[in-house]
Amino acid sequence: MVNGLSAAQRRFFSEVAILLDKRVTVATVDGKSYTGTLVGVNPENMGLCMSEAKDEEGQGFHKIVLNGTAVAKIFAVEKPFDLKALAERLEKVFPTMVRLYEDKGFIWVMEKIKVTEKGVVEGTGPAAERVAKVYGLFLSEAQT
Repeated sequence: MVNGLSAAQRRFFSEVAILLDKRVTVATVDGKSYTGTLVGVNPENMGLCMSEAKDEEGQGFHKIVLNGTAVAKIFAVEKPFDLKALAERLEKVFPTMVRLYEDKGFIWVMEKIKVTEKGVVEGTGPAAERVAKVYGLFLSEAQT
């Protein structure tokens, strides 16, 4: 155990973190459901904060906070971006120069090019252009 968490617990929270800023549906223990953007998670009690949420009747909420004891299930509405697969693809083009920080949502290439699910967000030059090309190809293949 590192930092008081087992490998399984770290993996669990990493998977939940992937859902941050994504559309999710949350089912509560009392049978209600809410769909919105997951903007916060309390790892101590699995409390959730959602923005622009709607309940099953269509009533909208700018923000909704759910106590973790009320949460029964969380469903991803959209497929999460596969950052690990992108890192593996980049590793083929830039061997030993790719570092994946999945829990933080980015990839470092050559310690100067930062890539997220939105593309190249830091770095310029020919190497960054090559990373952007690999990213674009990866996106187009993922959509087919």
